[in-house]
Amino acid sequence: MSKINQRTLIIACGALSHEIVALIRINQWNHLELTCLPAYWHHVPRRIPESLKEKIRQNRDKYKNIYVMYGDCGTWGAIDAVVAEEGAERIEGPHCFSFLMGNDQFDAYSEHEITTFYLTDFFCRYFDKFVWEALGLNRRDDMADFVFGNYRKIIYLAQTDDADLRNKAEEIAGRLKLEYEYRFTGYGDMGEVMSQIPVIVS
Repeated sequence: MSKINQRTLIIACGALSHEIVALIRINQWNHLELTCLPAYWHHVPRRIPESLKEKIRQNRDKYKNIYVMYGDCGTWGAIDAVVAEEGAERIEGPHCFSFLMGNDQFDAYSEHEITTFYLTDFFCRYFDKFVWEALGLNRRDDMADFVFGNYRKIIYLAQTDDADLRNKAEEIAGRLKLEYEYRFTGYGDMGEVMSQIPVIVS
């Protein structure tokens, strides 16, 4: 039998991989390792719970602890059911926009504002492929109005201070004819949660 790795494995959405790797590197959290499921599964959330369960079971005997870095992500509690069944832990929050803004702040804001579309560094960087093309907005001139017609504002929740991404976020807001707001959130609750994952001493 192989020896259990004393590190904690983080299983995350691929849309968070860059940020998690950056946090591990910056803080020298060498007791943490990362594996990801495809970010594209945001478009097919029914695939996430079963694939998450499979990933946990593939690694259960290899790591001391497993931590899931996913929100509910439109699975209607199915991710939490998997986490409970498999004895893992999960960051709190309905989706990454919430825990990157900070769950308490997001709850307070979203209670009164439901017409906001959110961007993160990832969604700015890959908006054209991940949103514009994936939702077919490039196929007809009226598709953007059809999909985003009920939105009023875009808020860019920035993890890094990147001028190119700020410009991209403003361009996206203009393309969608939405008000634009920039908020530098850093890593929000995610950084705090990762800082509290203990080093396991055998």
